[in-house]
Amino acid sequence: MSNDSSIAQIAAILREEAARLGPGARLPSSREIMRRHNVSPVTVSRAIGQLAAEGRVVSRPGSGAFVAPRQAVRGQDPVDLSWQTVALGDRVVDDGPVAALLAQPPEEVVPLTGGYLNPGLRPDRQLAAAAARAARRPDVWAVPPLNGLHELRGWFARQAGGDVTAADALIVSGGQAALTHALRALAAPGTPVLVETPTYPGALAAAKAAGLRATAVPMDRDGVRPDLLAEAFAVTGARVFFCQPTLHNPTGATLPPDRRAQVLEVARAAGAFVIEDDYARYLTPAAPPSLASMDAHGTVVNVGSLTKILSPSLRVAAVVARGPAAHRLRAAQLVESFFVARLLQETALEFVGSSAWGRHLGAVHAEIAARRDALAAALAAHVPGAEVHLMPIGGLHLWLRLPPEVDENALVEAARRHGTLVSPGRMYYPSEPPGPRIRVTHMAAANLQVLTEGVRRLGRALDSQVQ
Repeated sequence: MSNDSSIAQIAAILREEAARLGPGARLPSSREIMRRHNVSPVTVSRAIGQLAAEGRVVSRPGSGAFVAPRQAVRGQDPVDLSWQTVALGDRVVDDGPVAALLAQPPEEVVPLTGGYLNPGLRPDRQLAAAAARAARRPDVWAVPPLNGLHELRGWFARQAGGDVTAADALIVSGGQAALTHALRALAAPGTPVLVETPTYPGALAAAKAAGLRATAVPMDRDGVRPDLLAEAFAVTGARVFFCQPTLHNPTGATLPPDRRAQVLEVARAAGAFVIEDDYARYLTPAAPPSLASMDAHGTVVNVGSLTKILSPSLRVAAVVARGPAAHRLRAAQLVESFFVARLLQETALEFVGSSAWGRHLGAVHAEIAARRDALAAALAAHVPGAEVHLMPIGGLHLWLRLPPEVDENALVEAARRHGTLVSPGRMYYPSEPPGPRIRVTHMAAANLQVLTEGVRRLGRALDSQVQ
């Protein structure tokens, strides 16, 4: 037997051995292979090297050769998984917009997009102290009450206001999970759900994943128009309306009290639920009373969260609901995820019950006002072609209307090339947008100087598109 044929034969034997043993298993030692097959050390070494080149084994000096993790073997066709497209059907889960909002910017790029506090504003040290205190509480690693800790539910109930009680609140894993739970619980697959237009992309993605048809209801500078909301209910037969009445994302609009009452009247007349995403209640010192506090008929399902004001990883939120809707929400939470980790709940309770909570709110409100004003001034100076929709009472963003001749996608890409990131307006619309828009965020930049530099880069990008 020639040397080459010996190598090929041993390689074939080892391929079969690797397939039989499975990923991570150790192949017989070189000495054992030599003894079994009466071959030289060089033959064994070259055979193992051939399998390593094919991606079948991984050699670890001093330990031996191990079967590689399952993957496409170089030189062979990859496994055909196309059958799954038939089995999965035509329902699509589109994570693109949400992933774009959560993506971390490259170094040297100024982020004018994002949805959380700048790391310098996060109360990390105080949260760590709260977590340490929480970890010392009795039963912190035990199963919590399935609806959430009573004290934490009571705190969220007081934040919602009105006659909301702890019994009406359910603790869930963050605002996005709350929206997903609410949409799935309140609307059947294939039915319409009304949304403001534009609206939060995460809500559009959650509705699509639940098999719902998002139908747009127009807004003005004061928020959703009640007359058009009533018309949309009548035309579509929808029984759910999703809205952000305080610091709407992306426009920054806040519904005035009289219009809030009208929205509730319209929904009640339609026999429909209102999902109130109250995500921004702590991002302004001037938040109006929630829709939930004005609701006497179980119309409103309120979502409140601590994530935006504290930390992306503090995934603690509450859903407030009454009647059969509340029962269904609790049942859905239990079936899908059991409960929120008790340590997270205890940590949140420790923090909001401490003096650090009030100090943190004051610091964030002051920083938001300073950054909002600095962003508006920088836009006026460096991006005069973009029109600010309105100056919000707080929040993290400004919504900009671009000159009609601007290609929105081209501008976003040009801004990236110039070293800054912005959010394209298209992803905020459930249907065709009225024209080019972008959302710019003041909170992601490291400081005011970096924020201004990011706006300068955006201005240069826009100039490159309109020349």
